[in-house]
Amino acid sequence: MNRRSALRSLALPLALLVVAPAAAQTRHDSSAPIDFASDRIELQDRANRVLLNGNVRITQGPMTLTAARMTVLYTGQITNGSPQVSRLDASGGVTVARPDQTARSQYAVYDLNRRVITMIGAVTLRQGSNTVSGGRLSIDLDTGRATIDGSGVSGGSVPGQPGVQQQGGRVTGRFSVPSRGTSTPAAPPAPRQ
Repeated sequence: MNRRSALRSLALPLALLVVAPAAAQTRHDSSAPIDFASDRIELQDRANRVLLNGNVRITQGPMTLTAARMTVLYTGQITNGSPQVSRLDASGGVTVARPDQTARSQYAVYDLNRRVITMIGAVTLRQGSNTVSGGRLSIDLDTGRATIDGSGVSGGSVPGQPGVQQQGGRVTGRFSVPSRGTSTPAAPPAPRQ
């Protein structure tokens, strides 16, 4: 096995080290109320959707989702005087912040029925001092597991996202290394003459 193959075989386990601690987080309550704020709101009642534009901020429990624009899809069913939200589509500088974890991308879809957030386009996931970047991130809110891959986006077509196309890519990152102490390594022995 050459050095390049060995490094590739280590890449996935190392990436899992960064995102695996997310599983230690408590389960997200996706049935918690969703609070929102934006500069503008447009209700499209016949289409069962709400358009939020400008400095959009969605909060559900300890999780916050911010973006420039968001479409909120809901069912016709009313619970406690409010329609049941089924999906949030966000675009433009999307950030999902959870305790001990922040993710950024160009686009995101929060499927409340599946309890999954999918983020695409220039994705960066930060957890503590560790950072991983890729093209697509999926966060399972039941387990806390975050999976990132290198699928990128560029001009073309992705379902539900006009002008965006999937393409191959790589996952990159940086892992912090704990301090091993302040002692300096011993100097090599002087050459003999």
